[in-house]
Amino acid sequence: MKERLVLVTGANKGIGFGVAKHLGLSGWKVVIGARNEERADQAISELTSLGIDVQGWVNIELADLKNLEQAVEVIKEKYPRLSLLVNNAGIPGDMSVDGEHTEMDVVKETVNVNYIGTFALTKMLIPILEKNDGRIVNVTVPSEVSSYWHPLAYVASKAAQNAMMGVLAMEFQQAGKSLEIFSVHPGPTTTDLNGNMKLPGFHDIETVGQKMTELINDGQNHQGEFIELYPIVKED
Repeated sequence: MKERLVLVTGANKGIGFGVAKHLGLSGWKVVIGARNEERADQAISELTSLGIDVQGWVNIELADLKNLEQAVEVIKEKYPRLSLLVNNAGIPGDMSVDGEHTEMDVVKETVNVNYIGTFALTKMLIPILEKNDGRIVNVTVPSEVSSYWHPLAYVASKAAQNAMMGVLAMEFQQAGKSLEIFSVHPGPTTTDLNGNMKLPGFHDIETVGQKMTELINDGQNHQGEFIELYPIVKED
């Protein structure tokens, strides 16, 4: 039986923490991906207090490709049996303005982190994951524009990430690789990314973390799928 070892990016808070927690409670060994050592240590302390096997943390800054190269070298050395990558980390961009008034530097920064950085990390970890018959799970939102919620920079960055998933899934299948990649839309979730917004239809990180864990552990092949846990709907 292959070792169940997962790297969750942005695992020190929000949805990433919820996913790391519930994967850990279900028997996965966890590696925390975070930008800040203090916050990583705090998350590790909370998780280990629950009996979760946290293997350590890796400094991951998606906006810095050199940092990602260094992070992957650490993973190769310390966690060569990595079999699951959860691409959760990301930034919101400016969700307070409409598309017309979104600044170009905000668009560039958001796409650089949420798409380019995520793709770079995924690309560099593919050899390790393939060796371990691994999987890649992206935490994302639909590419289709919702009249209810549509911050331009964020949605555009995630649409690119969704395209990445679709292309890689097709190519993995065509090449007969022992790799699986799929995307999960958690639905409206109260996190600091959205200012801890609480509206009808929103869920908390406990609910989302548990439901994502059930999906990851369901034993099914989800190659190329975009799975919505809780769709974005406009409340009447």
